[in-house]
Amino acid sequence: MSNIRKGPMNKSELVDAVAQATQLSKAASGKVVDAVLSAISTSLSKGESVVLTGFGTFSLRERPARTGHNPKTGEPLEIKASKTPVFKAGKTLRDGIE
Repeated sequence: MSNIRKGPMNKSELVDAVAQATQLSKAASGKVVDAVLSAISTSLSKGESVVLTGFGTFSLRERPARTGHNPKTGEPLEIKASKTPVFKAGKTLRDGIE
């Protein structure tokens, strides 16, 4: 029987994987996952990038204001400038995926 998953890994599965890899309880692993995600979010909200050497970089990308169209009416509308989080995979991660 194959161990290949179908579909994306969700947060509880990530917590389970961390618990198994670290031999921490699921509760402790959940706190670790939450802390990591919170630290990444906090850094991005301050405009800072998060670089995890070999894994990748989380950063913000600025999207300029632009003119779009309402899909129902075709009427033009202004879309405000925004910042969006992006992830760029590092070489080690890219090389490890086949």
